[in-house]
Amino acid sequence: MKTAIVTDTNSGISIREAQEMGIYLIPMPFFIGGKTYLEGKDCTPKEFFQKMSAGLEVSTSQPAPEEITSLWEGLLENHDAVLHFPMTSGLSGSCQTAKALSKEYGGRVVVVDDHRISVTLAQSIYNAQTLLRQGKTAEEVQAILEGEKDASSIYIAVNTLEYLKKSGRVTAAGAAMAAVLQIKPVLQIQGGKLDAYKKVRGMLHAKKALISALSHDLTTRFANMKMAIFSGYSGGDPSLGELWQREVQKAFPKYSVGLISLPLSICCHVGEGALGVACAKEW
Repeated sequence: MKTAIVTDTNSGISIREAQEMGIYLIPMPFFIGGKTYLEGKDCTPKEFFQKMSAGLEVSTSQPAPEEITSLWEGLLENHDAVLHFPMTSGLSGSCQTAKALSKEYGGRVVVVDDHRISVTLAQSIYNAQTLLRQGKTAEEVQAILEGEKDASSIYIAVNTLEYLKKSGRVTAAGAAMAAVLQIKPVLQIQGGKLDAYKKVRGMLHAKKALISALSHDLTTRFANMKMAIFSGYSGGDPSLGELWQREVQKAFPKYSVGLISLPLSICCHVGEGALGVACAKEW
């Protein structure tokens, strides 16, 4: 059975990486100052953060339904099935849209919702490729991955609450108070939903909280699983991410820690200077 894998740039997978992996990538749209951009095509991270720091309004959107179905139909001409990996249904309507569209394809398009986003979504795709090589069908891969939907964890420390305030996740008063007190919220994504984890003073304590939280998960919830670990950052300066990756690697010497520049569709909400850690089950 020949199965194609489709995802979007919320996975953190670049166009080049998708080509190397043999998967198909949909660029996520976002708006800056009322103009539409496509991630990975017409706006680099450096340009994005320059526009953001200039005060232009940023927001996110979904790919057009016809873009998704056109890709599926082209792939189904040469494949038996399509495995489609949108970001978690807990944070976007993209998953529900894909599921609704897939009903028109007689079971040949299988949408996976295993509560992942960014690097954990990318890890799901690596796992799917492993399972397909083992001879699993698209439906079997979906069942396995959705059965392991709780086998991942993400923690993010944001440098500013400005953009979360604009999206309605915190109040204006709360954001102003946090700025005055230098409070850095540490957020978590568990079960596909964003929630508060801890509030600390300053980014130094935030980084310690990130590492402590991930360490606790690895030694408790995931103690008997093979896990992949990632570090992530938002910003136009790659050195920020490289320094953070080294810190995370030092904290977890038994793992090979990956690094990701957070997808721009996520940066629209967390702003510049965010740091994160994540883990996900590895097949």
